[in-house]
Amino acid sequence: MSRVTMADVAREAGVSLMTVSRALNDKDGISETTRVRIQEVIERLGYHPSSIARGLVTKRTHTIGLVVPDNSNPYFSELARGVEHTAYAQNYNVFLCNTEEDSKREKAVLQSLAEQSVDGLILCSSRLTQDDLRACLNDFSAQVLVNRSLDDTTAALILCNDGDGVRSAMSHLLQRGHRAIGMLAGPERSYGGQIRVKGFIGAFTDARLPYNPQWIQNCSPTVDISQQTAIELLTRHPELTALICFNDLVAVGAMKACASLGLTVPDNIAIIGFDDIPLASLVTPPLTTIHVQRYEIGRIAGETLIAKIKGETVKSVHVLPVSFIVRGSAP
Repeated sequence: MSRVTMADVAREAGVSLMTVSRALNDKDGISETTRVRIQEVIERLGYHPSSIARGLVTKRTHTIGLVVPDNSNPYFSELARGVEHTAYAQNYNVFLCNTEEDSKREKAVLQSLAEQSVDGLILCSSRLTQDDLRACLNDFSAQVLVNRSLDDTTAALILCNDGDGVRSAMSHLLQRGHRAIGMLAGPERSYGGQIRVKGFIGAFTDARLPYNPQWIQNCSPTVDISQQTAIELLTRHPELTALICFNDLVAVGAMKACASLGLTVPDNIAIIGFDDIPLASLVTPPLTTIHVQRYEIGRIAGETLIAKIKGETVKSVHVLPVSFIVRGSAP
């Protein structure tokens, strides 16, 4: 059975193609009686307007791009749910793209989305340089950056208070007598990771305590690679009694590293994660971590982007609070 076309609707309703187009796009210039008759024909014939054809008229595709560095990380899957639920409620579709922590792939993904003429972009935890990021954003008329800052940009920024999170973790550890504290800081180009490192160093300075810069080690934000990085760090620096980790997956990798080295958590070494993904409360011992409002970040990002697409004035920077969750890995 052939697909019903706009021409079929026009012929059945006894009107021109232009009149059908006006009715579909809610334009003036036709009577209410004609509009109702066209709608009745559409429903009877089962006509579904082409999104491509409608986009040519409205200059919108009702699609948005959502780019994340790792879609296997529960942090980003929950954030994506927040975006998708918001987009669905406002009749937008979401193209979810994964860059696998690869800046070259990130550039390619952004170029592809621009070629697809998405109405706007939500870019999470970009690993691009400032100049490359600014150049890529120029291809989109509406942009939201999550977990990334950028000077001189029209993009709205959605951030969480990384600094407060690390300060809470450091205060907790220092109050319990820890002085040799290491940090698995995540990817070197991570904006959130950089802010957390500053908070980490600042906590030593505020407490007037010395620290060894070699106690800080960048790592891939995955369980397996962070496990190996943690083994190397703890082997080089056996004086460490605590680790603050870039995210909960890194913290789980650190816990596995401790097990392989014969260290008990938290008796020999305390471990603190970041994000509070569902896995954090399920591992043994349960993970002390910083809770981040992942779904809320996605919801706000989606609402902000769609408002920008519609030409509405939006808040340029949202900073969401975090909270410190004490569990068994660092009681």
